[in-house]
Amino acid sequence: MTDRILHRTRAIDAAIESLDGAFFKALCEPSRVAVLKRVMQLGRADIGEIAQGLPQERSVVSRHLQVLLEAGIVRGTKVSRQMFYEVDGPAVVARLEAILEHMKSLTPFCCPGAS
Repeated sequence: MTDRILHRTRAIDAAIESLDGAFFKALCEPSRVAVLKRVMQLGRADIGEIAQGLPQERSVVSRHLQVLLEAGIVRGTKVSRQMFYEVDGPAVVARLEAILEHMKSLTPFCCPGAS
């Protein structure tokens, strides 16, 4: 196997690994993105505060928050019996930067006209 083919294979594998389905699934639902925007606006907030500004039922907002939590986009902190949510900015930035770097390394192998 030549060095170019080996490098291409590694670049493809790294790019595929970075394309986490849960992360993209969490961001592809408009209602869920609205929940994420609300959390961004409020900062650290509980389900009551988050749901108050949204048209969905509180239970639906809670399910959206759970998907965002599982995807590593928001984090939850339990205080007594109450759960507070906030955007996990460093985790989101790290995920997006990893995707960008992997795609940059893959571009010369897969995209015509790339330099």
